[in-house]
Amino acid sequence: MGLKDQAVTWRRYFHQFPELSDKEFKTTQKIKDILTEHHIRILDLPLMTGLVAEVGQGLSCIAVRADIDALPIQELVEQDFKSENEGVMHACGHDIHMASILATAVKLKEIEGTLTGRVKFIFQPAEELGHGA
Repeated sequence: MGLKDQAVTWRRYFHQFPELSDKEFKTTQKIKDILTEHHIRILDLPLMTGLVAEVGQGLSCIAVRADIDALPIQELVEQDFKSENEGVMHACGHDIHMASILATAVKLKEIEGTLTGRVKFIFQPAEELGHGA
């Protein structure tokens, strides 16, 4: 499966299994599983949900961020990957944001030896409540 197809699969998973702020345990684990599968470093931080990963080495660093929480909204659209969590859905794009930066991390890992600095990937919990940052 190519990276584009993987990203679509990841996005649909996150959409199908959304979690509210401060309860993003399965979402965090799925992100960890994907990063680990691709040998991407996960920083050891004291977080209950969310995480930070890193590709590259050196002093210079940039970061990209994605929110990982969903909203307390009932999904009404019928689709194969409709939310399975009653009254919870990704209604503002966090599912695609997660999939996009995961795909970016995987692609950068493939060319890590050519990077002249580091890229941090921040998967932010509880953005909808305003205290996850």
